[in-house]
Amino acid sequence: MPRPTSSLFVLLLAMALATQSCGTSALAPQKDSSAVLLRLAGSTSMVPLARELCAAYTHEHLQVTCEVLAVGSDSGLELLRRGQADLAMVSRELDTDEALDSRTGRRLLNAYAIATDAIAVVVNEHNPVREMDSFTLRKLFQGRITDWAQLGGVAGEVVPLSREEGSATRTVLEERVMSGFPVSSGAVVMPASQAVVDYVAQHSQAIGYVSLGWVTSGVAVVRIDGADPSRESLQKGSYGIIRPLVLATLPAASSEATSFVQFARGLRGRAVISRLYGDPPAQVQGQP
Repeated sequence: MPRPTSSLFVLLLAMALATQSCGTSALAPQKDSSAVLLRLAGSTSMVPLARELCAAYTHEHLQVTCEVLAVGSDSGLELLRRGQADLAMVSRELDTDEALDSRTGRRLLNAYAIATDAIAVVVNEHNPVREMDSFTLRKLFQGRITDWAQLGGVAGEVVPLSREEGSATRTVLEERVMSGFPVSSGAVVMPASQAVVDYVAQHSQAIGYVSLGWVTSGVAVVRIDGADPSRESLQKGSYGIIRPLVLATLPAASSEATSFVQFARGLRGRAVISRLYGDPPAQVQGQP
């Protein structure tokens, strides 16, 4: 089933257009033939990794400037289809009907998995609760556990944070933790990964979930089923809340977009990715 375009698309795009740096508007046309603007748009979870890859890539390709636009996976794909992005950052597997035309079999998009990401469950750094099993985590996000004292913590209301409907990160939680049970309607809905870590860092009773790349000072990671969300756990297969990180292109991708994908999946890109993330799943759609 086709995924609907995020209702936040217009707002997020407008915000991004207003906040881009480098002296040029986001998604600006490439006017100077001697310089190349490479536009990446999509998942907020992939922004830290995309920025690191861009820094490494532009260090070797001095004519290239990267712009990284955080609008969510679905909106990134929409910008790619419209020709307003060169690469879409997608923090989930692409649906078959996103990649292929169901009537003709024609390829619509190429998808290249570049890493395996862990979704980290985070609490405030002063919260003593640092471990739980996935069943307890599910009950917490269902709203069935309402006080931290129930988990051996300091008495106080549990404040669960969730991502908005349509977020790829939320989809992973729903599929791998909730098992068909809904997230509590009392959960505080956050529009982006940065908003989650900021809120958790400032509120001692909050708990949320973000990509491993967004874990920062002020928050602490919770072990789930005895495993940390780390590269080591990803390589061993011991951590269960995972998803692929994908770069998507149009079939007729620009040479620079193709070059960037090759870089990300090559030795130099792997050196960047392997600092934090696991190796990508073996199965990918298409080859650059």
